[in-house]
Amino acid sequence: MSKDAVDSAQAVAPAQAAATPADAGDAGYSKDLKARHINMIAIGGAIGTGLLLGAGGRLHNAGPALALAYLVCGVFAFFVVRALGELVLYRPSSGSFVSYAREFLGEKGAYVAGWMYFLNWSTTGIADITAIALYTHYWSFFTSIPQWVLALIALAVVLAVNLISVKIFGEMEFWFAIIKVATIVGFMLVSIFLLATQHKVGGHTPGLSVITDHGGIFPHGLMPVVLVMQGVIFAYAALELVGVAAGETAEPEKIVPRAVNSIMWRVGLFYVGSVVLLALLLPGSVYSADESPFVTVLSKIGVPAAGDVMNLVVLTAAMSSLNSGLYSTGRILRSMAMAGSAPKFTAKMSRSQVPYGGILLTCAVCVLGVGLNYLMPSQAFEIVLNVASLGIISTWVIIMICHMVFVRRAREGLVTRPHFQLKFSPVTEIATIAFLLVCLGMMWNDPDVGRKTILLIPVIAVMLVAGWFGVRRRVSANADKELAQLTK
Repeated sequence: MSKDAVDSAQAVAPAQAAATPADAGDAGYSKDLKARHINMIAIGGAIGTGLLLGAGGRLHNAGPALALAYLVCGVFAFFVVRALGELVLYRPSSGSFVSYAREFLGEKGAYVAGWMYFLNWSTTGIADITAIALYTHYWSFFTSIPQWVLALIALAVVLAVNLISVKIFGEMEFWFAIIKVATIVGFMLVSIFLLATQHKVGGHTPGLSVITDHGGIFPHGLMPVVLVMQGVIFAYAALELVGVAAGETAEPEKIVPRAVNSIMWRVGLFYVGSVVLLALLLPGSVYSADESPFVTVLSKIGVPAAGDVMNLVVLTAAMSSLNSGLYSTGRILRSMAMAGSAPKFTAKMSRSQVPYGGILLTCAVCVLGVGLNYLMPSQAFEIVLNVASLGIISTWVIIMICHMVFVRRAREGLVTRPHFQLKFSPVTEIATIAFLLVCLGMMWNDPDVGRKTILLIPVIAVMLVAGWFGVRRRVSANADKELAQLTK
């Protein structure tokens, strides 16, 4: 329902309107997520395979300047989460940015936001189960099991966890995040020890000389650093989960600001700090896209079973991502279904207050991914990961547009901004949107995958338009029904 319609209804019957949830999709949820869950969901969103696995290939291409790329992208990612955090304190909602798009951009905006986010997480889910299967094949015990079977087992396990209760989801994410944080902290302590003792790593003495003797901070020039940003920005995908999870916590006004503010120093410590240490230990040319950079370092100093330990950690990261995807899309789809822009069954809630309809729909798309693993096991991961990139960029752009409209209405006196604010609006939002669109445009420089991904945009646009014509009558009927309830 649009903001204008709500305003009109409140003018007629303010008492009834005040008793009605701003988003019908918010009704029926438990408030079982605690502060530690939200904080770890924020950390889990900031640490994933983008760092644990993907940093190796990026270090090889960009050199030590990769740390700058992570820092720049991290700043813009923080702006997005800060903007979302302000909207959450204005009105907590499990529908998150879809609910805010409905209020500030209308039903069409909510429709586009929701289905692009679903595209992001459903394709990311396919990438996750593919990654889980690939990581599991690392151990000889599992090599005889087909990749698609392992992918199906992983999906079944995470689906079961999500369907039980939100508390179980929160606990699972809490421990997944603990594993990732403990791994990175452990590696950083080892790295600092190696630097302090000048212990040789693969024949190289750690320190600034590793950088200066191998081309400096920009060994291949500035352009590789610019190009690598298109991949780095996706390493921060899932930070927006804080906004979705806030709808199921009892005190979002206390928990969300702390979680959002902590993201910045975590980015600086875990991402930038880790990459700086990696660059000081070994030349960028030694790292590879085929191996975790942490495994590269640890294996060079003779740490036994380094590959096994890190493989277990990246497996955990992929399971965490899949877990988060099913959780968030279940909530988003329910918000959309209550407005009429998603299938009716995705609005269904279980006795344990879990929106199982939306979760099962995302799972169904992931099952198609199991088929993709069966038909194209070597290409499945790369195909879906690039499609997911379109979803996350559109989601972040919509969040910033919603925030701009929100601030404009606050200046007009229509809404009140909370104390927790994104500063320097609208400059911050415009700069972030421009940066995200540039990252999207840079995909054109990759003719094999990136260019084909950009060419999918018109196809997705046509599908969205066709879908809107299919649901617009139901959306309109739902809006009229809601308005009638508010005014009677």
